[in-house]
Amino acid sequence: MWTRPVQAPRDDVGVPDSVLQLTAIILLLRPFDIWWVSPFVLGAACLSLIVRSVRRSAITWLALATLAGVRIVAVWPLADNHIYLLAYWCLAIGLALGAPAPLATLAASSRWLLGAAFAMAVLWKAVLSADYVDGRFFRVMLLTDVRFADASLLFGGVTPDQMEQNREFLEPLPEGAELLSPPPFVEPRRLRVFATVGTWGGLTLEAVIAVLCLSPVGRIGEVARHSALMLFCITTYALAPVAGFGWLIATMGLAQCRWDQRALRAAYITVFLLVLVYAEVPWTGVLLDWTLP
Repeated sequence: MWTRPVQAPRDDVGVPDSVLQLTAIILLLRPFDIWWVSPFVLGAACLSLIVRSVRRSAITWLALATLAGVRIVAVWPLADNHIYLLAYWCLAIGLALGAPAPLATLAASSRWLLGAAFAMAVLWKAVLSADYVDGRFFRVMLLTDVRFADASLLFGGVTPDQMEQNREFLEPLPEGAELLSPPPFVEPRRLRVFATVGTWGGLTLEAVIAVLCLSPVGRIGEVARHSALMLFCITTYALAPVAGFGWLIATMGLAQCRWDQRALRAAYITVFLLVLVYAEVPWTGVLLDWTLP
């Protein structure tokens, strides 16, 4: 039993190579920004893609989980949220590859990790953050975050001049200070609707995923879980600039597929590639250029 983590598992171990390869690709696409950690992570990820025995060895993934943990501690408390999930996921892969039933173990770990992550997201947004459920979060973010500027102009009906005026209006001032001539604040109805759909659409879908991952479900529930996970990736990461989360969710969903579910596995790989396209192609800016007179 104790030698299992340092041995390359048999070919019929059960965990698909695609799950391990996509996880290695995530590590390469989003390298750790700590100079004395990155070389080890990049090296292990490259070897995992090239050498089958490396990627199918439990010790590889346990080492990567440790390195991810080191990265989190080194920049505490400023690590991106998806780095925590990536560390847990690498640990889950390492433990699964050393388990008697690797595929079932990893599938269960994937469900519980995703269920916990989405449940905590719902708790934070719906219960602990008053500025989220009343819509203020999205209404302000769509106007002030430059990463959402094109989407706000395209879907929200706000003009570039109005965007600039609203940012000036929302610019924080020293405590007690007031502008003598504050700029007008213009919030088109389309922008309010866009913010409302983003707020409640995302929260509802996250709650559904949490329930479907944490509850025992039958065949229909399993189909619903996979559909909800892919729908979340397709819609959320079309605009949200956090592709690392999208890649992880698609990969973890893939790990829940059985060997005979080839079409479903292909769908998750397609979603992974789609999130990659979202991250690399400014599609909202392209559409905006096409629609502007």
